[in-house]
Amino acid sequence: MPKARVAALISGTGTTMSALLYASRLPDCPYELVAVGSNAPDAPGLKLAAAEGIATFAHDHRGMAREAHEALIEGELRQSGAEYLALAGYMRILTPAFVARWAGRIVNTHPSLLPKYPGLHTHQRAIEAGDSHGGCSVHVVTAELDAGPLLGQVPVAILPGDDADALARRVLMAEYQLYPRMLAGYVERERSPDFLVGQVRERALALPEADEVTSHGMPCFGVIKGKKFAYVSLDHHGDGKTALLVKISGPDEQAHLIENDPERFYRPAYFGDGWVGIRLDLGDTDWDTIADWLHRSWRAVAPARLTRLLDVADAF
Repeated sequence: MPKARVAALISGTGTTMSALLYASRLPDCPYELVAVGSNAPDAPGLKLAAAEGIATFAHDHRGMAREAHEALIEGELRQSGAEYLALAGYMRILTPAFVARWAGRIVNTHPSLLPKYPGLHTHQRAIEAGDSHGGCSVHVVTAELDAGPLLGQVPVAILPGDDADALARRVLMAEYQLYPRMLAGYVERERSPDFLVGQVRERALALPEADEVTSHGMPCFGVIKGKKFAYVSLDHHGDGKTALLVKISGPDEQAHLIENDPERFYRPAYFGDGWVGIRLDLGDTDWDTIADWLHRSWRAVAPARLTRLLDVADAF
């Protein structure tokens, strides 16, 4: 299976990025670092990444509107082919619109045991509160600052006489261990058949009167006592793919989809021209789009009484 393509954004020395980079070169790591970018053209971490053969880019944010600066950054990320984005000491708050476009594909590390102490001065706040431990967290980035789903944490004991700097140094060592492991686990999960089937199942069974059976060794979804509208192909006949098979209008649409995105769409063997395969294992699946495909395919087989009810509900 190809490695997930990860880009990192930094603003300074790049030590956290380095932890991700060197971990990526271990033989069993499921991701590779394809680009390192910064809002600070003189960030020392850029030189380090370049010396290690990683593509770099920088766009100074000073004097620019936030959205315009993010457009430059995003253009670089798209050009690199990055599927995921790791924030590694990036000292800019991303806009909700940017986060939405990369939803579920941005991760970050934070020097506290979230939800404690989001934002700045985390170590001093932990010491002043009399906590026994500080620590670090890795989380998925959402529009709310430091509030996304947690992927993992490491507690770090606060020693007698600690000041914020002493605690920060130890927390940083924990972060270097935690971040690469959580990133690896996250991108690996996104490609695992169990995770992908679960995502399809959640969306398929949310449709009216949908049920699941196993057919030809594949999870299969249909209308109860009716026709099937979706299958999840798991290395079917050794093709090496995890894919959603859904109904379409016919050979013209099938050919159009495959011609425009041959990496994602394909003609599933033994299913004919009325079906198309959609790869789920490329690491960049848009699950809202998959839900739309399932809904459309369900409509193609659902009895009129169900589609009429759904149309009425949609009208409200």
